[in-house]
Amino acid sequence: MIKVDVTQLSIDVVDLWMNRWLLLTAGTFDDCNMMTVAWGSIGCMWGKPFAQIVVRPQRYTHEYTERYDSFTLCSFSKKYRKDLKTLGTLSGRDSDKLSRTKLTLCESMKVSAPSYNEASLILECRKIYVQDIDPKGFIDNSIQDTYPEKDYHTAYFGEIIAAFIEE
Repeated sequence: MIKVDVTQLSIDVVDLWMNRWLLLTAGTFDDCNMMTVAWGSIGCMWGKPFAQIVVRPQRYTHEYTERYDSFTLCSFSKKYRKDLKTLGTLSGRDSDKLSRTKLTLCESMKVSAPSYNEASLILECRKIYVQDIDPKGFIDNSIQDTYPEKDYHTAYFGEIIAAFIEE
């Protein structure tokens, strides 16, 4: 992996979220949880490069994103798609779901949340803003269909403080 100046990072963010997905990991190397995410954004807010993720409150990862001050977002080549499906459907509350994949943790450079040796892109993020999604803000009523259980996501903004790409 090579470090990239975050202000020079150039990625197709729509493709990244919609087609490639990302693996969100929060916690520490010794105590973390991860989940596959396909909703979020990457851009500039408050003069800082940021990644924004959303996590439903019943997800085990929610406990980690609440408790810890950082998270990582990692992208992988297509050969890890099955692993991302596994990590997106199993709960870390019930088992060591990472052991069911080919992915291995590695220490991150700037944050306590770990990354993955197999990642092709790593974004290390420090939490800077958290807010529960309020359905009163939905202008497009069809968004409400995403929440039949009224389990609205919590949105987390993280300043991207380090970025790495595959050589």
